[in-house]
Amino acid sequence: MRQDVLISFADIDDITLHTSDPMSLDEARIWLDGEFARLGCEATRPSGKVLFVDKVLAIAQAAGEKGFADAVWAQNYLRATAGALRRPLVRVDVPNTTVGF
Repeated sequence: MRQDVLISFADIDDITLHTSDPMSLDEARIWLDGEFARLGCEATRPSGKVLFVDKVLAIAQAAGEKGFADAVWAQNYLRATAGALRRPLVRVDVPNTTVGF
């Protein structure tokens, strides 16, 4: 199954990524956890719980447009997002801090 991830930033056109090879759920969890920590992201919920959608958004915010300019990193983000969320289409809207399906 093909999965698409669209990432919106304020100053550039949307970034559209496609994959038919998402990471497994365990691989995606490990990658997202690692990038969340590496980029210094923090939990936004008072409980401290961080959902996959929170990680996907926080990582996109922290990486910014420059992060997605790295094709290898962007492909890993795509595969991890697709593997974790298991949706045919994911929209990550960084300026409005939303993730939609």
